[in-house]
Amino acid sequence: MSSVGFTLSETVKCMSRFELIIFDCDGVLVDSERLANEIFAKILNDEFGLSLSLNDMFETFVGHSSSQCMAIIEKMLGHAPPADLEHYYKDEINRALASSVIAVSGIRKTLHELSTPFCVASSGSHEKMKITLGKTQLLSFFEGRRFSTSEVARGKPYPDVYLYAAAKMGVSETSKCLVIEDSPLGVRGGVAANMTVFGYSELTGEQKLLDAGAHHTFECMDNLVNEISEFEQAKITVPSQGQSVKPNL
Repeated sequence: MSSVGFTLSETVKCMSRFELIIFDCDGVLVDSERLANEIFAKILNDEFGLSLSLNDMFETFVGHSSSQCMAIIEKMLGHAPPADLEHYYKDEINRALASSVIAVSGIRKTLHELSTPFCVASSGSHEKMKITLGKTQLLSFFEGRRFSTSEVARGKPYPDVYLYAAAKMGVSETSKCLVIEDSPLGVRGGVAANMTVFGYSELTGEQKLLDAGAHHTFECMDNLVNEISEFEQAKITVPSQGQSVKPNL
């Protein structure tokens, strides 16, 4: 208990300057990155003879939308991949996620503790979010609060999906938004939106997230409420002027 009779979680509710928390989905809400990239790597090896380690996959593809991944593969091959590749790999990944994906450890506790409104903004499609959040029983936390880069003109690292999510959630001053991301690509997008960005470093190295512009990093999702409280109490300098930029739709 604090000296004024509040628990730490209650202190966050009273003092937080954030009006919205925007979560990434894959790797932040659901532990899907390993499984999805293992399957994707196998497809690339089987179809094109590309031998990529899991670390290679993380470095190259994590945080990108499926259309961006196709463009990356085209550069690797020196020619366009088969027209049905995107559909094939999405089907294979979604099938695996529907049977095997689990929630990120501690996320359910954190979502119950938060009093600040929150939503999810993902490079994944709405179909994929329904599969992963449904399988992990997190879907009800995000009813009417799921946003995808498929709804905006540009994917991460552009800020469009974050600006779109904030606008849809009724928050006009972007400096009052907190983004939770696990990839350098996503971190850069949140920073470009003039939002405070926390880098979740359970899979991605802390330094990579900081180099991308993260204002703070943390490893334990079930400690996020405390991380927010400590960050605010430390009065770390972050963007203070709101941004009224509309996303490119």
